Amino acid sequence: MTRPGRPLFTDVSLTLSTGDRLGIVGLNGTGKSTLLSVLTGEVEPESGAVRRGRDVRIATLPQRPVLPTGTVLAAVEAVAERDWEAAAVLDHLGMASLTDADTSRLSGGQAKRVALARALVAPSDLLVLDEPTNHLDIDAIAWLEDRLDSYRGGLVLVTHDRHVLDRVTNRVLELDRGRSYLHDGGYAGYLEGRALREEQAVTQEATRKNLARKELAWLRRGAPARTSKPKARIDAATTLVETRAEPAARSGIPDLWFGTPRLGDKVVELTDVSFHHDGAPPLFSDIELMLDNRERLGLVGPNGAGKSTLLDLIAGRRSPSTGTIDVGSTVRIGYYDQIGVELDPRQRVREAITGGRREPDWQDAALLESFWFDGDAQWAPIELLSGGERRRLQLLLVLAQKPNVLLLDEPTNDLDLDTLRVLEEFLDDWPGALIVVSHDRAFLERTVADVIVMDGHANPSRRPGGYAAWEEQRRASMVRGRIADPRKAPSGSSGSSSTKASKARSAEKPATRSPSTLRFLIKDLEKEIKRLAKAKDRLELKVADLAVSGDHVELTRLGGELTAVLAELNAAEEQWLELTDEAERASN
Repeated sequence: MTRPGRPLFTDVSLTLSTGDRLGIVGLNGTGKSTLLSVLTGEVEPESGAVRRGRDVRIATLPQRPVLPTGTVLAAVEAVAERDWEAAAVLDHLGMASLTDADTSRLSGGQAKRVALARALVAPSDLLVLDEPTNHLDIDAIAWLEDRLDSYRGGLVLVTHDRHVLDRVTNRVLELDRGRSYLHDGGYAGYLEGRALREEQAVTQEATRKNLARKELAWLRRGAPARTSKPKARIDAATTLVETRAEPAARSGIPDLWFGTPRLGDKVVELTDVSFHHDGAPPLFSDIELMLDNRERLGLVGPNGAGKSTLLDLIAGRRSPSTGTIDVGSTVRIGYYDQIGVELDPRQRVREAITGGRREPDWQDAALLESFWFDGDAQWAPIELLSGGERRRLQLLLVLAQKPNVLLLDEPTNDLDLDTLRVLEEFLDDWPGALIVVSHDRAFLERTVADVIVMDGHANPSRRPGGYAAWEEQRRASMVRGRIADPRKAPSGSSGSSSTKASKARSAEKPATRSPSTLRFLIKDLEKEIKRLAKAKDRLELKVADLAVSGDHVELTRLGGELTAVLAELNAAEEQWLELTDEAERASN
């Protein structure tokens, strides 16, 4: 399949059988959604053939679903074998309160959840899902993992959620600049296979350079008397010398944070902040929050708890119902929300960077290339971009403003895995304050140091230790499959089940991992140790200053944060030692 200017993918050969669990990964714009459309028969391939088994039933979740008219519940019941299952699945996906709503009045995220419910309850032999975790909260994603894990037919999904890929897939198809690579072993197998391919490319390039030096020396020598150099060898030598290795698909966001305005000590302070819509109960109440100039804060909780609304308040898009929000004089806010900067579909990509106010120059072109919009893509109309490419362009437009306070609302939706990893690395060293709303567990683990839990029960409050610490506490409060009210003490049965679960986990034997996979894990862990060490140094300086000033309340709070960071750092260092020992054993 092609799109104007370049092929999406060529010569893809693939067989899917009952019980297969295939994840499709690749850069935005490489044709993942198009390949799904070819598999389901929605789009015919430009070459080749797709053969499907007789009477195979396919249930699909497209990137932009279209729902039938009527109520939400009726739309799902229309394709379900059992009516009760329609209501149950909608409940698990957070749509129980909207079962009587008209499908024409749903938001994009709500419509996607209804379409996902339709795909899950429809009788099928093959389930094809395009970004099923978008717009789901953490509990819904965990339930979806269990549902897909127990599905008996074939499964094909495109997702950016690394936890989901690791849990439910056993093969991964990678699309990379027109070519396809099939990896066995799920997400870990994909990482291993890709690392091996990159190592082989380095070896092949070294071999090519050695041969090129010899051929170049041969070309420069004059021909002996009465002889001439064979034309075929001259052509081959020239080709060898002029050939260049293909660069990596993703290299990073180079120096984009240089020039970020310095952020003063006063960032954003929220005092007794509450918010409610007219005639409705409050979404949240009595929020007290003081942001640090190197803040790394995540907002977590179920859909509808007010996380995006809180970001709107901080950004100044809304006013609090009660309380005050005080923004420092040096603050420059960049807000990457779920909708993104409005883009003119008829505008070319290169014109979007200037807003149409002037002719793009070489600096604009370099900035676009740093975000992986090459020469051809810069001249493409925005309407030809994939959903992920549009989101990447919107992210670029936010970062190009050089904000020193960055608000990210579900930043992982529709972005490819490589972009996410590069964004995580960029945020490691970015010299500003960061607040993230996300249901992507891997992204939260990499980017935030503390979380604010907004669950509709207790008042939102800061929890040190990041996502992992909160998730551990949350799982400990599970009672018979439901979250216990945090205002109540956990029962003995909860503690007992938690203890049994921890014993079961400790009894599990780790799977044998390859040296390439271990190298990836060690590299990621070293970045985490570096981040924690920076956080420790920053907190120790603050604690030392407060010990002199005598602010005992703030000193107590920071002391607790420092203790949590030290515990995380010690755990990370222990894990690093275990991984390096395992890597040493694997290489022997």
